[in-house]
Amino acid sequence: MKFVDEVKIEVIAGKGGDGCLSFRREKFIPFGGPNGGDGGDGGSVYLIADEGLTTLFDFRYTRYFKAQKGQQGMGSQCTGKKGEDLIIKVPIGTVVFDLETDEVIGDLTKDKQQLIVARGGHHGLGNIHFKTSTNRAPRRTTSGFAGEHRHLRLELQVLADVGLLGLPNAGKSTFIRAISAARPKVADYPFTTLHPHLGVVSIDIDRNFVVADIPGLIEGAADGMGLGIRFLKHLSRTRLLLHVVDVMPSTNDPIEDALKIIKELENFSPELVEKERWLVLNKFDLLAEGEQQAHCDAMLELLDWQGKTFMISAETGQGCKELSYEIMNYLDSLKENVEPAPFVP
Repeated sequence: MKFVDEVKIEVIAGKGGDGCLSFRREKFIPFGGPNGGDGGDGGSVYLIADEGLTTLFDFRYTRYFKAQKGQQGMGSQCTGKKGEDLIIKVPIGTVVFDLETDEVIGDLTKDKQQLIVARGGHHGLGNIHFKTSTNRAPRRTTSGFAGEHRHLRLELQVLADVGLLGLPNAGKSTFIRAISAARPKVADYPFTTLHPHLGVVSIDIDRNFVVADIPGLIEGAADGMGLGIRFLKHLSRTRLLLHVVDVMPSTNDPIEDALKIIKELENFSPELVEKERWLVLNKFDLLAEGEQQAHCDAMLELLDWQGKTFMISAETGQGCKELSYEIMNYLDSLKENVEPAPFVP
């Protein structure tokens, strides 16, 4: 299924039913009086998070949604039936915007969480409500109100504990294949990863975490260059970032590569820069065993890096298991029951 993470839709709540103009008509009761009932309320439109969905693909061709209108009131003081609410399923992690004001209406972060996006119209009143001591046979009713009409933008941000970032061909997809059952495409050309991949890393029976691999970034990504800018927002919910750097790139300098990513993070979102971030130096199997530590120390000195650093080989699996345990221990050390990070514009 094609990965779609942003769509625009139109939702219309149901109109309220009109009030009824009716009079009691029974044998031997010539002046029975008014008995017109109220109309039914219009149906509302709800979005509900569903853990079974992973993409907004279903909205690519169905973008117009309308709830049922309320039934008109009837005689004998019978109220019209309420219009049925319209329930629209979306993936967990969907952020809902009002397209006209760009206001965030809601953020669906839990399974079965509901959000009302368009309220149904209120019902109209029947003529029974307008009977007075001086007007015993009112011919007045009110019409039902129109339901809310909104244009929305749905934006999906995947929910993951750990996010991978780096240049194309840094080895992110190979790394996620090495530590989880996810099988993203791997090849020796840039932009192999075209959409985010999620992998569940199981450390023990009840200890696991989710890793998100986004398309590789390039210089100018924060300004719209390349593919990564479309998916940088997916990293805003993660609790830990892994900056994967190829220590033996075929053309570029690894130090320049690492600095490019840091610069793009700063340009895109200062909040992302403040997140806990670990440096993962990949493809160390290409270096002679005696040169690995010296190479690592030299890179850290040039980058002036003070955070955690790991040397791995995603291709051979060297260091991947140890890194996975470190990630799990870090996540366990965080406060329990931490809610997913809020949306960051």
